[in-house]
Amino acid sequence: MENLTPESVYLVKVAAKIAAGFCMGLGGIGPALGQGYIAGKACESLGKKPEHVGAIRSTMITAMLVVETVIAFVFVTCLLIILW
Repeated sequence: MENLTPESVYLVKVAAKIAAGFCMGLGGIGPALGQGYIAGKACESLGKKPEHVGAIRSTMITAMLVVETVIAFVFVTCLLIILW
């Protein structure tokens, strides 16, 4: 602990911010692809059976909320990396 210089502490803080950026970027790719897939399949289902619009919409919104939780966890993780 006695070998820590202000420059090394600064470098660690910069590395943490860069790591948080990568975490947010890579952690957002999967959910974004999942949301696009969900929306595409919902549109496809609406084209095939337009009379089931209410059920398809509610199922799509529920699935989108489940996918959004991953992004929320990534965001919290990034905040912990930056602020800790």
